[in-house]
Amino acid sequence: MKSKVFIILALSAFIATSMNAQKGVDNGTQYGSGEDSIRCLTNISLFIPYAKSGNFKDAYPFWKIVYDECPASTKNIYSYGVDIINWQISQESDAAKKEALINDLMKLYDDRVKYFGDDNRYGKDWIVSRKAQNYNQLKGEDTDPAVIYKWTGEVVDEFKEKTEPLAVSLYMFASFKLMQDDMEKYKAQYVNDFLKSSAILDAQIAAAKAANNAKDEENILARKVEIEKNFALSGAADCETLQSIYGSKVEENKANADFLKETLTLLRRVNCREIDVFFAASEYMHKIEPTAESAMGLGNKAFREKDYATAEKYYDEAINISDNAEIKAELYYAMAVMAQQQNNYIKAKQLSLKCLAENPNYGRAYVLIATCYASGARNIFPDDPVLTKCVYYAVVDKLERARQVDPSVAEEAGKLISTYKQYYPTKEEIFMHPGVETGESFSIGGWIGETVKIR
Repeated sequence: MKSKVFIILALSAFIATSMNAQKGVDNGTQYGSGEDSIRCLTNISLFIPYAKSGNFKDAYPFWKIVYDECPASTKNIYSYGVDIINWQISQESDAAKKEALINDLMKLYDDRVKYFGDDNRYGKDWIVSRKAQNYNQLKGEDTDPAVIYKWTGEVVDEFKEKTEPLAVSLYMFASFKLMQDDMEKYKAQYVNDFLKSSAILDAQIAAAKAANNAKDEENILARKVEIEKNFALSGAADCETLQSIYGSKVEENKANADFLKETLTLLRRVNCREIDVFFAASEYMHKIEPTAESAMGLGNKAFREKDYATAEKYYDEAINISDNAEIKAELYYAMAVMAQQQNNYIKAKQLSLKCLAENPNYGRAYVLIATCYASGARNIFPDDPVLTKCVYYAVVDKLERARQVDPSVAEEAGKLISTYKQYYPTKEEIFMHPGVETGESFSIGGWIGETVKIR
């Protein structure tokens, strides 16, 4: 009798448990209820060890049960799920199936946002940024920048200064790609996105600095520098646009040293060093804390006004302040141009060589030396027109070197080469001149001091 009672009670308990069983996905609980909660916990305990050891094949069936039936149970579903599906993608050779798996992976990220998007540390913006990064990695050349722009743009607009820095970086990557594909359509959008993203990262850098978090400050700054480099090379950053954007901003921030420094760096990188906003930022910055770029700006302003003595003073100051080879090269080149304009070709060459010592690939310095040689050719051999023509071998050699080391001056150098080759001595002139012979070396003395080959 007792055994019958026990069986009846056990059967009743089983029936009651079964009747109360419900999956977490259905009732909105973490694990579900009844037998389904036990099934959920059991499969969690089964998939995690496999996934942790990298055995994604055996982890998958247990993980899939948990993901389908109790998706709010643990973040491990999503952290390990990314590894599991990425592994499946790597094993799949069929293009259509691989694309379907990529879609599954993107849905996994969306579900993590749904169930764990409010996580304090790894919330929605963190998740979406990894989703966009993973998508870009998997799609490669087939990446649709509009997709990344939409995903990251939503979190940038929602989280603003609290946005995960990676999301900001990917947002600008997508904006840049869209602008590359259609500048006319996306140029204004790209400039606005740059300003928005720069403001966000500036705020984050300031917050990291205030918290004495040097690691975060360095990481965020690196992302900002990368964004600025792309902006500088984008073609969207023309000087007129930047003047209109930064003119009022510089006035508003004329006592903000960090802002002025960053503005000067950006304008220098995009080669907008002759506009009023660069001069204004330089003046304000120099009053607060003289820097190489502020001194450069004041030197450029004096140069434009043909106040060469003042320009040289500021350029020398900038060179003494700077430990940046790129900036020093630009300064030496500016001084070389100034010397050339005053017909001081010897000094112009000396300064150009200093520029090249800082940056051997600064093609414009070679072009400047070449034009100085051409301008001073008559003074080297004033009484010998044939030898004067031989100076143009050195002119062309420098121009050839310019286009070898610096693609940005290749077109200009090529045109000048075509021009100056016309001044070579003719075969008859070489034949009749006792001091030169085709194929032989010839030394050009004086301040030029080059050895060339007669051709």
